[in-house]
Amino acid sequence: MAENSVAVFSAASELTRSRDTEFPFRQDSDFYYLSGFNEPDAVLLLLKGESQQTQLLCRGKNKLAEVWQGRRLGPEQAKEVLAIDQTFDIEEQSERLREALNGKSRVYMIQGVYPEFDQRLFDIFTLLRSGPKKGWKAPTEIFDARTLLHEMRLIKSDAEIALMREAAAISCDAHHRAMAFANADATEYQLEAEIHHEFAMRGARSPAYGTIVGGGDNACILHYTENSDGLNRGDLVLIDAGCELQMYAADITRTFPVSGQFSEPQKILYQLVLDAQLAAIAMVKPGNTLKQVGDTAIRVLTQGLLKLGILNGELDTLIKEKAFSPYYMHGIGHWLGLDVHDVGEYKLDDVERPFAPGMVLTIEPGLYIDADADVDAQWRSTGIRIEDNLLVTAEGHEVLTAAAIKEISDIESLMAAANALA
Repeated sequence: MAENSVAVFSAASELTRSRDTEFPFRQDSDFYYLSGFNEPDAVLLLLKGESQQTQLLCRGKNKLAEVWQGRRLGPEQAKEVLAIDQTFDIEEQSERLREALNGKSRVYMIQGVYPEFDQRLFDIFTLLRSGPKKGWKAPTEIFDARTLLHEMRLIKSDAEIALMREAAAISCDAHHRAMAFANADATEYQLEAEIHHEFAMRGARSPAYGTIVGGGDNACILHYTENSDGLNRGDLVLIDAGCELQMYAADITRTFPVSGQFSEPQKILYQLVLDAQLAAIAMVKPGNTLKQVGDTAIRVLTQGLLKLGILNGELDTLIKEKAFSPYYMHGIGHWLGLDVHDVGEYKLDDVERPFAPGMVLTIEPGLYIDADADVDAQWRSTGIRIEDNLLVTAEGHEVLTAAAIKEISDIESLMAAANALA
């Protein structure tokens, strides 16, 4: 931060679900990253002048409110627990913000996420401009804090990586549980329930995003979350699910046969996606870029589709013309962390960003051939995606989700063992 500046961050607020009930509270990721504070209606201030200081404004202790709504940390405990220099009751917000902003040259803030809070700050700027005789002076520069903060979040600390390893381990076991449970009498939502049960029993009470369980043609809908249909023998089922553990996300996709046995066409397409994923994963190392990884997967997939007769033409021309896009229409992956689609630029000065140690990302190629596709009938109603979470290391990478099986023989063996015990 510049000298004589202040950074101001707002916590998330509770959101109404219906009438007088709220959604489970989920803290703003940036606010949590900086503070570790997990209550709504709070403000964090980072002041840099002759000295550096942190301030937290939060809800005060209130016995009656806590009987109805749950315990509050309160300013006094927050100071000790979170190692904050100064803490105040949120009821003092206007006064404390005015004091913190007065005379500062620059304000770091994240505009547009919480419009009401933005307006509160703008009103204080206006107030400060109106009071030069009182010794008030408004900041002259507003700086987007995301340009600094999101670069910090992109490179994970050892503590963050440890949490993400544990989130990955829980999520791997949840996918195995779903494979073991799957059968032609089950429904998509029952597989979802099995996964969420494993999350919760291991201390991860929430999924990191809406769990996707798509059987048959539903797997061709990339963000299918209805999870309402029955499973059919002979179909594949695609599950995209990861837990959120202490705010950090895992994000895994596995695809497997409802019956426990891949058909020959399913094996061919599945192996093609797996080959593309393994080739892409091998490219993850410092200095390489996400585009290089994606291009590697595209070449393997296009070559496979050409060999199967699903595409026709010359390989390089098909890649250049994106002939694969009706069957593979999304990117190869994304950053992962406090948000499942985590923060951090993918390009720097319009140049593809090279990987660096401490980055965590997903690698997730797929093929989606829906029921109406103009291809041989044996390939239709087939959606396949295989997704893993990778940590970039100094030597190359670590697959955090390697425990989740994905080889055809391993999947069939696990499901056969589960059926034998049923």
